[in-house]
Formats: sequence, C-alpha cells, structure tokens
Amino acid sequence: MSSLFKSLSLAKCSSRQLFFYFTSAAAKRTITTSVTNNKMKLLYPTTLKLDIPSLEGFAPTLHAYDAKAPIPEELIDAEILVTWANSAANLSDAAKRMTKLRWIQSLAAGPNDVLAAGFPKSVVVTTGSGLHDRTVAEHALGLLLTAARRFDQMREYQLQRRWPQHLGGPQPDRPKDRFTTLRDARITVWGYGNIAKTLAPHLTAWGATVRGIARTPGVRDGVQVHAEDSLPELLPQTDALVMILPGSESTKDALNAERLKLLPKHAWVVNVGRGTSIDEDALADALEEGRIGGAALDVFKTEPLPESSRLWTAPNLLVSPHAAGGRPQDAEALIAYNLRRFLAGQELKNAV
Repeated sequence: MSSLFKSLSLAKCSSRQLFFYFTSAAAKRTITTSVTNNKMKLLYPTTLKLDIPSLEGFAPTLHAYDAKAPIPEELIDAEILVTWANSAANLSDAAKRMTKLRWIQSLAAGPNDVLAAGFPKSVVVTTGSGLHDRTVAEHALGLLLTAARRFDQMREYQLQRRWPQHLGGPQPDRPKDRFTTLRDARITVWGYGNIAKTLAPHLTAWGATVRGIARTPGVRDGVQVHAEDSLPELLPQTDALVMILPGSESTKDALNAERLKLLPKHAWVVNVGRGTSIDEDALADALEEGRIGGAALDVFKTEPLPESSRLWTAPNLLVSPHAAGGRPQDAEALIAYNLRRFLAGQELKNAV
C-alpha cells in the first residue's frame, strides 16, 4: 500500500488516501526528502566563522562550502551564494555551473572579485558595505597615530639597540612644518562614505579638523564634504590625507604626480581604500625627493607587494599588508536582513 501512495500526486489524493499517506512512517520519510530536495539552498563559505543558528528558520536550507574549491555537484543548484575570500577559480567555476543562482551576498566592502568572475547580469550582487567600517576606521586611526608619533622609527631604533633621542625629551608643540599630533591637525578624507563617518568623530575628539571629499558635496554628521573640484584648494591645507576611495576606473591613479605636488612638504598620505587609487611611482618619487612627509599604505596595486617595488625602500613609508579589514562584523545581521527581503521580492540592501 505504501508504494501505491508514493506514486500518487498529493493534489489528486482523496481525504482517505491522504490520511493513510501521512500516517505511514515510510511515506513521511518520502515527503520529507522530497520537500528538502525542492527547497531553495543558501551556500555559506567556511572562510569565516558565522553564527549559523541565527540564520536558521528561513525557507532556504543552509549549506557550508569550501570557498577555495569547486562547488560540489549536490550544491550546484543553489539560488543564493554568500562569498568571502573566495578564490578566483572558485568564483569562475560558480559562474559557469550555478545556472540557478539568483543572488550573491558578498561580505567584502567592494566585490570586485565577484564582478570579475563572469556571473550573468540576472544575478543580483550585494556588497558587505558597513561590515568593515569600524575595523578599517580603527586601522586608519592607528596609521595616523604612527605617522604623527613615529612609532615605526622607535621600533627601528630598538632593533638596533639605539636610543631615538630625536623623538624623546623636549619637543616643539604642534610645529607647522611637521605632522606630530592630531590636535589642530588638518585631516582631509578623500572618499567620504560610511568608513569616513566612523573615523571622523575619533579624529575630532582629539582636536583635528576634518574635511571630506566626495562626488556629492554637503554636510555629513557635522563634517563639511567638498566636491573633487575643490582638491586644488584643500590639498595645500592638508597635514594628513586619508584615502578611502573605492576601486573603479574613475578612481584609478586619483592621487597622481600633479596632485601630490599640491600637498605640503610635511603632509602624510594614508590609504585604506584601494591600491589602484594611487600612482605608486609618483608617490615613490615624492617620498625619495622629500616632497611629502611620508605615507602609510594598507593597499597596493599588486598584492602581495612585489619584491621589486620601489615602495619597500622609499623613505618614511609604512607598509601594512591589507590588514585594515579582513574581519566582517555582524555579517549574520546583513545576510538575514537581505534574505528576508529577497524572499519577499523586495529591493536588497547594498545592491550593486
């Protein structure tokens, strides 16, 4: 009798047939398997630790996958893919084989890797914008303090068992020809988005004057943000330039030789955005010729930075190995928020 009910369509069953069907233990296993197989699948990477129980209870089933290997055949029909630190080969494989994919939730602030993988335009891509605001802002603050207080030089002298007398003892207070403190420092933030808005209150709390540069001018949380055509006026009045520009064709080599010449001789450049936004040869020239005070870079055009790069030996340059982000915070909340909207057919947050 059980075999007969397995072959029947539930829609065509009589009440009596349904009663026997649902009271059959074997039939219960059959329908459970059928529903599970037809359920929407969400794949999440094993490249970071997620609070998976917080994502349970939604319609899709949750499946872990290796972001460095091809997608397993049994998961290839998934409609939702969460990405973080995926290899290029993994994303390329997913783009070719995951024909039912409808939405990719990248946990990166800028999903350049996903956009370059070849997914069809019908696949919605959302970014992890907002997940890295605090970590990147904190790193930028650390680089600024290192530039001002020269912790890097202290460490260099320590390794040589030498006392850096020029950094200790009586010092001039807020000299105009050097960047030595955040108090009264003129900090220009180029690329004034969520990270900048997280960073700015910490800078102003230490007495810095913060000004922003963005495509759209205005006042944001009390900070005056200027359009890029104000750069010739703002750069000469900058003690430290913090760059948080996204990676795009429009921002390629944004800080070029011409704009570097506008900075004061003591100014520092801090980059926690994208390495493509700086002309690295022009920056190396400016440092070697002593035309700017220094630079602290967390991102580069090629990573890891090649041994042949001039930046390794450029004076007053601090190399940070793309360490500002790398740890999405509260990713589960963003995934859950967008998942609810996806299932309801609503517009997703951070859609590209």
